[in-house]
Amino acid sequence: MDISVWIALLALFFAGGLTPGPAVMMVMSTSLRYGATTALVPAIGVSAANLVWISLAATGIATFAASAPSLLLGLKIAGLLFIAWLAWKMATDSSSQPRASAAQAPPKASLFGRGVGLQLLNPNALVFFGLLLPGYFDPARPLALQAGIIMVTVTVTEMLGLTIYAWAADAMNQRFQNPAFTVWFNRMAATAMLASAIFAAFLTTAR
Repeated sequence: MDISVWIALLALFFAGGLTPGPAVMMVMSTSLRYGATTALVPAIGVSAANLVWISLAATGIATFAASAPSLLLGLKIAGLLFIAWLAWKMATDSSSQPRASAAQAPPKASLFGRGVGLQLLNPNALVFFGLLLPGYFDPARPLALQAGIIMVTVTVTEMLGLTIYAWAADAMNQRFQNPAFTVWFNRMAATAMLASAIFAAFLTTAR
């Protein structure tokens, strides 16, 4: 992979990691409720799902999915339903306190699974990994090495962006110790999560 291509890839996913989307909203909501450290568990799940997407992009399966209308439609519907379910759970959180202890958080396996499921079924991920990422692979160079470089690059940029948002939400929680603020933020995050997924689904249709 040429250095210029890698820099372009770094810029793409660094900007993507800092752009609010379903993953960011889920991490921020989790941080606001349980703290930044707990919020990193679903963030790791998101990053793990990215490795699956990169593998699919490297083997051309993601491009095939994007070129198969019926399969693409099925992925979009499944993704939107899953994200809608996560958004509903987030928006209807009726906790009376702005912060719960880490012991009150869902099991780590559940948080990790939500991160994995969200990203695997995220239409935004289909845009980045299915439509954009395949163009960064050079067929004249070793595929495995390129995939490894991309995995490291994407994981670092994704975790950096999600960590920033997790700690920002944690700071907001400490400043606004108010149950009403937590309810308001969760509903806003749920709306943004679902709206972002719907927009990405229409974007892939337009493409």
